[in-house]
Parts: sequence; structure tokens; C-alpha cells
Amino acid sequence: MHVTASALSLNVPDVEASAAWARQHLGFTTAMEADGFCSLAHPDAGFHLIFLRTGLASFKPSLAAGSADGLLVVLTVEDVDAEHARLVREGVEVVTPLETEPWGERYFQMTDPNGVVFQLVQWVEAPDPQYAG
Repeated sequence: MHVTASALSLNVPDVEASAAWARQHLGFTTAMEADGFCSLAHPDAGFHLIFLRTGLASFKPSLAAGSADGLLVVLTVEDVDAEHARLVREGVEVVTPLETEPWGERYFQMTDPNGVVFQLVQWVEAPDPQYAG
């Protein structure tokens, strides 16, 4: 299989609210949009982030009723502390404060206006020697 592109599509009640949040706070740009649909791109992400209005008639019933519940969108960044400080200044709702896991994953989590959870992560030296490479 030769993959030429990739995307993550999320069903949300308010497409524009999530799209505007991702543009404002995460640097995504609109690649394409229509009623109930917005595809966002980021030069560093390697995938398109697509928001679909929940219940959109053009999608199969099994997809139309669902939402982005339980999903985590993770972006690896170079300086998670600086991104955390910037996003807090911008008023983003941080739902999990900065933490460092024993295996070296330093991260925090935030939500967009539809409750989609985004996690920014940076890999640091593992504080627990059992996880050191």
C-alpha cells in the first residue's frame, strides 16, 4: 500500500468553533470547507484535521450519530513548556496540567469548544532509570 495523504476526521456539533480554535491556537489553516465540513492543514503535522458536523446527512448513519468523544489528538512539539505558557496566556482551557511520565513523556491536555481533547507532548530524558534507553 502506498499512502499519499492522511487525515483525522472528527464529528462535532459546531464545526466552525473547532476549526477556529485549531487555527487560532495550533496554527492550522483551512485547506477546504463547505457546509458542515472543514479540512485543516498544518505544515508540520503530516495529516489533515477534518471537522464534520454531527448528523451530516451525506455520511452513513453509523458515522453521523457519533462524536469525537474519547479521542485524543496528539501533537509532538519541540518545547512543550513554552507552548503551555503561550496557550494559557491565550486563554485555552487546560484540562490536564503539565506532567512528566516516568518514561519521559512531558505533556499537557486541553479541549477545544466542542470538547475535543488535544495533547501537546515533548519527549524528555526519562526521570525513572528503568525507562532509560
